[in-house]
Formats: sequence, structure tokens, C-alpha cells
Amino acid sequence: MARTHGRHRRHPILAGRIARVRAPLAPPRKGWFAALGPGLITGASDDDPSGIATYSQAGAQFGFSMCWVMLFAFPLMAAIQEISARIGRVTGHGIAGNIRAHYPAWLLRIIVALLLIANIINLGADLGAMAEALALLIHGPVHLYVVGFAVGCVLLEVFSRYERYVSILKWSALFLLAYVATTLAVDVPWATVARSTFIPNFSFKTDYVIAIVAVLGTTITPYCFFWQSSQEAEDERIDPHAQPLLEAPEQAKAQIGRMRIDTYVGMGYSNIISLFIIVTTAATLNAHGITDIQTSAQAAEALRPIAGDFTFFLFAAGIIGIGLLAVPVLAGSCAYALGEALGWTTGLDRLPLDAKAFYGTIAVSTLIGIIVNFIGIDPIKALFWAAVLNGVVAVPLMVVMMIMAMAPKVMGRFILPWPLWVMGWLCTLTMTAAVGIMVWTW
Repeated sequence: MARTHGRHRRHPILAGRIARVRAPLAPPRKGWFAALGPGLITGASDDDPSGIATYSQAGAQFGFSMCWVMLFAFPLMAAIQEISARIGRVTGHGIAGNIRAHYPAWLLRIIVALLLIANIINLGADLGAMAEALALLIHGPVHLYVVGFAVGCVLLEVFSRYERYVSILKWSALFLLAYVATTLAVDVPWATVARSTFIPNFSFKTDYVIAIVAVLGTTITPYCFFWQSSQEAEDERIDPHAQPLLEAPEQAKAQIGRMRIDTYVGMGYSNIISLFIIVTTAATLNAHGITDIQTSAQAAEALRPIAGDFTFFLFAAGIIGIGLLAVPVLAGSCAYALGEALGWTTGLDRLPLDAKAFYGTIAVSTLIGIIVNFIGIDPIKALFWAAVLNGVVAVPLMVVMMIMAMAPKVMGRFILPWPLWVMGWLCTLTMTAAVGIMVWTW
């Protein structure tokens, strides 16, 4: 049954929000797990199969000396994601919607176009990695598995009720615990891990610097900004008791506190899992002289003769499980960005016939991801170009986000507190340096 949901909006982009949405199944739940949502899902999706490949290569090539990067990245990642969340919750719209309302159209077009290309390449690579992992476990045709995973993800995303689908995504984040189990199943020198995590052992060798850039580029990615911001806006829209903070400043204390907990838990969980992946591959592959890992499935396969069938099974199953979360997030962030940029009705709570263009973008993005696996594109080169595009998008997008988050015309009185402002700009400068290094070494 559909319901209407809309209120008068004084803010320039808060008009036109009356649209049919799926009726909630039940009143919003309370409790610590219910408070987690966009931040947890975003953090977990950041450890997608392509990210697993990057972290596996870092551990295999450089051993434990890469552990400190995850500790370094955590506050930067958490800060920029909290800023993304604030933009969505304060204004009631995602990043693309706010850029459309306040900044030049050409800037939005460039950012969204590059985001779509990078996301679809990444989505295709993730589908391929999931299919290869399943083929390692049960054998069978990889291309058939690609189609099966893609169709399943699209059907769930389009036809599930919003609350149920968010719950599925949240529980899917638990698949990442497979990488904790793999680490505990192998012999790890924990004293060395602790020393390497808290005492950086930096090297200026080109390969080492490029690996750091790759890890940072995998950890801090534009699709995560768009997804979390839009999800915060959507969570506000479906809650009859919630309003954008611009209209209901009395809700600010509770909502900003919730966002901060959600974001820091989600990003902390993401980075801890990334650290465990590095530790696992360092303790096994690097320790046995295997230093070249190109895909997550290859990492799983390489683990079998060294760490045993159980570790291999957990690693491969984790690729499949987290891919089922990451693929919808990649496709969904495409739809949110394009839909907000073009003024479409957007949202996973919308009825399919009332948001045909939004859901169509999810389906088409995933379809192109399938095609990527059928036309013989080298997945390693594809991921390289996706990383380049993510870097090209990330820096100007982060600059725009920081300017936006400090603009009263966008955020009203909810501009950033100075500690978050400092961390946001530090993250932006770090990514600028990383992209510069990537271009220089390239």
C-alpha cells in the first residue's frame, strides 16, 4: 500500500518531495543495532571484492609494513563520511542534489559522468570476482554466475521494501567477519602486527608509495560519499517523525550524535577488516614468497596450499558475501547521483512505477557490469582505470563538499565544527597528494 509523504520546504531544494512510497512494515526500531545504518552499510561496502584484491596485494607484496596505513586512513575516512552524512541529513537531499541547487551545472555533469564510469567498471569487476570465487568453491560456469548474481542483486534492490532491504544490507556486513576468522586460523606474529600498525615503517620506494596510494584510493572513494549522503536523506524521508535539520533544528543533537556513532562504527569496522586482510595475506602469502596478487579470487586460491581448505573457504565465501552488499551500493550510488542531478524521483523506498528512471539506472548499470565480463576487458586494467577515475573525481568532489558543508546557504546554522573541518581538509589534501603521486608515477 502506498502513502504520500511530504512537507512544506523552505530550503531551495526541499520542494517537490511529495511522492508515493512503500508503507513502512512497522514503527522504527530502537536499540544500538537499529541506530546503525548508512554508515555501517557504506563502511562494509568499501571492502568490496575489488578492495579485497587491493588489500591482499598490499599484504602479499609488503607484508606487515602496510598495516599502519589502515590506522592512518581511519580518521580521514570517518571525517569525510561524517561530512557526507551531515549534508544529507541537514538538507534532506544527497550530494548531487545539493550541487545541482547551488553550483554550476557543468561541474555536476563532469562529476556524475566520471562517477558513473568508475562505478560501473568497479561493479563489473566485483561481479566477476564473486563469480570466480563461487567457481573456486563449487566449480561451474563463471559467466552464468555473473548473470545470476547481477539479476539477484537487481531484483532485491528494486522489489524489496526499503526497511527490509536495509536490514538485509546491514546483516550482509557480517560476511566480512570471515576475514577475522581467516586471520585467527593462521599463525600470525601479533607483536609484529602491533608494532607495524602503530609505528609506521615508511619507504620511499616507488612500488611501496604506489601501494599506499592504491590503499587510500580504495578506502576513500566517491561512491561512498554519494551513497551515505543519499541514504541519510532517504531515512529522514521515510520517518514520519523526522525532518531535515534545516527545518527541525531541535532534532539536531540526537541525529548528529547518531550519525557520528553510525559513521565511526561503520568506518572502524571497514578498516579493521581491511587490516585483517592485510595481516592474513602477509602472514601466509608474503611469508611464503608469493608477492603478486591481482584479484581477490587469486588471493583465495593462493591461500589453499599454504593455509588449508578452511581458510581458503572462508576467504572465498567472504568475497561472495560482501559482493552481494557492494554491488547494490555501487549501482544505487549511480542511481542516486544521476537521479538527483537530473531532478528525477529517487529513493529505494519509492514504488518501482513511480521511480522508473531511478530503478532503470540501477538495472542498466548492473547490465553494463555484466557486459564488462563478457567482452574480454582485462579486469586488472579495468580496475586501474577505475582507480584513476575515482581519484580524478574524489579530489574536486571533496573540495566542493568541504565548501558546501561550510556554506550557510546550504547548511544553515549546521556548518561544520572546526575539528571536523580540519579533518575534512586534511583528508582532501591527503587524497590530492595521493592522486598527484599516482599521476607522477604513471
